[in-house]
Amino acid sequence: MLSKATNLLFLSLFMSLSAVAQQVLPETKHKLVVIAHRGSHINVPENTLAAAREAINAGADYVEVDLRTTKDGHLVVLHDATVDRTTNGAGKVSTMTLDEVKHLQVFNRNKKTNKIPEFKELLAVCKDKINIYLDFKAADAAETWKQIQAVGMQKQVIVYLNKESDYQEWQKVAPNVPLMSSLPKDIDTKEKLTGFLEKMPLKIVDNLPHPHLLSALNEAGVQVWLDVQSATEGPASWKVALEKRVQGLQTDQPAALIKYLQDNNVR
Repeated sequence: MLSKATNLLFLSLFMSLSAVAQQVLPETKHKLVVIAHRGSHINVPENTLAAAREAINAGADYVEVDLRTTKDGHLVVLHDATVDRTTNGAGKVSTMTLDEVKHLQVFNRNKKTNKIPEFKELLAVCKDKINIYLDFKAADAAETWKQIQAVGMQKQVIVYLNKESDYQEWQKVAPNVPLMSSLPKDIDTKEKLTGFLEKMPLKIVDNLPHPHLLSALNEAGVQVWLDVQSATEGPASWKVALEKRVQGLQTDQPAALIKYLQDNNVR
């Protein structure tokens, strides 16, 4: 007869595996997905509605956006904790009201006016056109999920977690949402990987600290989407990433990457 402690261990493991089973990735047309990092922002500013539209026009499978919260509790799309780098303003977005954020102008090469969008505005642009890779920077999971539900995009979103505590929040609010994070660098064996996934079940990871773990991850139902965006991004770096046989690539050049994949019969 099994001890009470053993029974609890098996129950915990079963619940963890069930959580993974319930998480279903959004549908895509392509086996290898292309993620537009902060939108397609070569000709328009990052994390704007224009960048999301450009990602859609480029044919990307996902647009990656960053989520933060204003002083008065509104969800906005912005990568940095401050508005200094990307706008004509200064200060932390968490100390600004939505009205103050709305009055900022996002820097833009083509001189057209762009604003920091509310999350609900971004959702409206993307609905039924492109999936969302949501980098969950600083926000409330319940409010985020409420806005996703309001537009009927429950099956079009994956959530990237930057800290372990966010995992518990998302499990409470939306246990079926596919979750993504990074593997710790010390995960170098299948046994360590299994232990990590039992603690924090994921559907996607964005790194591969040890190439031999790819098969173990895929066997566990976990995909690997690598970041290929960099100052030197191009065919050489794309070739290296493709040789790793991963399932997704996040890029600053979605249109060029898609053409490269098409030219090489990968898409």
